[in-house]
Amino acid sequence: MKIEEEARNELVALLSAIDAIKIINIKREPASEDVILDFLVELEHARKKYHLACEVKSNGQPRHIRNAIFQLHHFARNFGNTAYPVIIAPYLSPKSQDLCRAERFGYLDFVGNVHLEFGSVYIDRKTDETPKGEQRSLRSIFKPKAANILRNLLNDPERRWRVAKLAETANASVGHVSEVGQALREREWAVQSRNGLYLTDPDGLLDAWSQEYEQPDGERVELYTHLHGSALINTIEELMADYPDPKIVFGSYTAADWLGPYARAGKTYLYADERGLGALQKRLNLQQPLKGPNIEICVPNEDGVLNDIERFSKHVICTSAVQTYLDLMNSGERGREAAEHLRKAKLQWQ
Repeated sequence: MKIEEEARNELVALLSAIDAIKIINIKREPASEDVILDFLVELEHARKKYHLACEVKSNGQPRHIRNAIFQLHHFARNFGNTAYPVIIAPYLSPKSQDLCRAERFGYLDFVGNVHLEFGSVYIDRKTDETPKGEQRSLRSIFKPKAANILRNLLNDPERRWRVAKLAETANASVGHVSEVGQALREREWAVQSRNGLYLTDPDGLLDAWSQEYEQPDGERVELYTHLHGSALINTIEELMADYPDPKIVFGSYTAADWLGPYARAGKTYLYADERGLGALQKRLNLQQPLKGPNIEICVPNEDGVLNDIERFSKHVICTSAVQTYLDLMNSGERGREAAEHLRKAKLQWQ
């Protein structure tokens, strides 16, 4: 079944369920000057006639919806006061729905989101369901392999990135950067200007990433040390100072203690490479815990997290505010509270 046919069937089924609405006619591809619609529904309600000018999009992301809005505005101006624009797609993201509402347009998708408001007719339904295709698309954007690209963009949202330069900085292929850039533009999180790619909605991107976040691939160990408090932190800082490059980094709650203090945790959280893990095991005399661990160390398979850092001094190195926020958001309710506090302190964009 073609998408236009499915769209007509969905809309007709919705309208037919309302006894007071009488569908008079459905015209396919009616034209108004240089604008061609997918179909026009003529109906009657409360002795008044209305025309639903329907545009069907196979992709319901904001970039495509803006184009449909422009086209339908042009049609409505030429058709008359009885035209009510309606956009239909297999799935309309929340941002796309907001765009339609802002223009006083109706909308309908195949997963159950609908808003129609004309005359005395008012239909409004929302669903939290996300189609599998959209879920796969989001996960592909936020896969660990794309994390370096996203971190570079979020760390400086207004910077214009040439594809080749972003690929080099993020240690990614030009093709992968192009794919991620296209996905960001589709959702209106980024724009490709003459000078390069940059973020227009870093908050929207960070919100979506926090929902789909996957921890960096690698080994995660939980161990115990007899050191506590300042003695423990001071010893780790000494280790950090011994390294020419940051290969031991405070993460999660421990990084947040420096970036935006909110809530202390019972563990010390670290990222390290293999050499850093060995140094920590030796200097802290780390052992398998008999009861509860007080050290958690992640050894990522790639260096992106270890290179995306904030330095407070030669001796204090933390994961960036973006990485710390993502880790906190995915560490339970208490972590989410700490993450929101960190966001207000460190991740405010104009």
